[in-house]
Amino acid sequence: MLGVVNGDQQRNPSRRLPREEVRRRLLAEAARVFTERGYADARIEDIAAGAGFTKGAVYSNFGGKQELFGAILGDGAATELATVREEIRDLDDLSAVIGRVASLVARHIVQDSGHGHLGLEFAARAARDGQIREVLTPMRRAQREGAARSIAEVAERTGVRPTIDLDQAALILHCLTNGLVNEHIADPEAVDAETVERALTTVLTCLLPLPPSDDPPYS
Repeated sequence: MLGVVNGDQQRNPSRRLPREEVRRRLLAEAARVFTERGYADARIEDIAAGAGFTKGAVYSNFGGKQELFGAILGDGAATELATVREEIRDLDDLSAVIGRVASLVARHIVQDSGHGHLGLEFAARAARDGQIREVLTPMRRAQREGAARSIAEVAERTGVRPTIDLDQAALILHCLTNGLVNEHIADPEAVDAETVERALTTVLTCLLPLPPSDDPPYS
């Protein structure tokens, strides 16, 4: 792998790190540096050195600062969604599903404020920077599509009919989650985990209401 600083790895190609490991280390170090310094003051060379590589490793894996920043947010969102889906995979009771999802997402929002700050900063910069917007737009679309698929899976498994179109439901949940992140950052005392969980439960219950007893199962 190009860009690895370790001399033994450079001299012995068989001992070079797999690309996935290089990417993982760069993302971990980049998340730390961006969280501590913010986007503007974070430097590619510092991130690379902290992870044990040269700048070439960053550019060969991510293309630049914007893509690296976006990858941190994208990977974080994908990991959160995968965790939630795994936690509710065996639940077929709608109330239990909604409660578990609301609890998991609320805990993530409150405990991982670093990613919340990064997301807020990236979105603000995208409003004025076309290159950042080119990274943010497809990432946000992918997140909404993932949410729509998850809603469809829950609806089918629990036998409910979403009250609105799946894409609209996903958009509402996506915007609600981002808004709760921002409000928790601005006012963590008032917008705490319990408040966030209640808000999520309320909206999820509106989007996925329990069917009347004489309704046929969702299909």
